[in-house]
Amino acid sequence: MAKIFANFEKGILVSTLVLMVVLIFGQVVGRYIFQSAPSWTEEIARYLHIFQVWIGASYAVKMREHIRVDAFITLFQGIGRKILESISVILWFSLVLFLAIFGTALVMDTISYGQRSPAMQIPMWLPMVAVPIGSLGMAIRLVFQLIEIWKGNYERPKSEGIAT
Repeated sequence: MAKIFANFEKGILVSTLVLMVVLIFGQVVGRYIFQSAPSWTEEIARYLHIFQVWIGASYAVKMREHIRVDAFITLFQGIGRKILESISVILWFSLVLFLAIFGTALVMDTISYGQRSPAMQIPMWLPMVAVPIGSLGMAIRLVFQLIEIWKGNYERPKSEGIAT
């Protein structure tokens, strides 16, 4: 199940990147060759980028690729290291849970306001739903990371199949 989720996540990230490049290229061609380009291409590229950031953040948690300073924590081994790593993950989990809860509240408020995007006239809650989705993905991954820490695994996964 975790492998299917990871492959789905990678597929989303790659396909949205390709689509974003095509849209921006079309925008540039339209501006410089035809002196006109549809405004919706810029808007949808921006919303795709928002999803890429939040889903990519969840994927980065899985791969343990987020930026962190290890100078102090690597001085410890055994139970001391597990406790420090656990405190770090729990604090991060708390922040991500906060983002998921208040991101969901933001989405619900936006649905009730009925706000629409300027160019495409899509409901604005659609791009905003990336925040709770990405936050929830990070929270799930952080729980798995905490389990790995207590198993004694502090390293980044070497391949897709090692960590969930």
